[in-house]
Amino acid sequence: MTRPQDLDRSDVRQVPRDLSDARQDSDGSEEPSLAEDVSALFDDGKTYLEAEIAFQKSRAGFVGNRLKRAGAIGLVALGLLHLAGIALTVGLVIALSTLVGPWFATAIVVIAFAGLAILLLARLRGLFADIGSAFEEQ
Repeated sequence: MTRPQDLDRSDVRQVPRDLSDARQDSDGSEEPSLAEDVSALFDDGKTYLEAEIAFQKSRAGFVGNRLKRAGAIGLVALGLLHLAGIALTVGLVIALSTLVGPWFATAIVVIAFAGLAILLLARLRGLFADIGSAFEEQ
């Protein structure tokens, strides 16, 4: 068995000390080293991340601005819808007051709207029960 210290080291090649990390192609231009490639890759990734963050910030700003405007328009629409409901109620009371008198007309409209509200609340309770059942443990 040959031990490492018994080997003839005369044919071991000496590596010249003046070699750089860059390799040269046949046309004489230097190819970047692995360290330079990794550094360039890191820089490219950093640039991409910065651009992506800037894009997402601008997107969030755009969406925030649009949501603000949509909320304002929605509130105005709900306000107008509320006024239309008031006009409908007053119109129903006026129309029914010629048939049954103002007090009975008011009572009929209040009872009809209260009944409709009770039906809608029952429906809402059922929807919330469905949502709650989705989170129950089995």
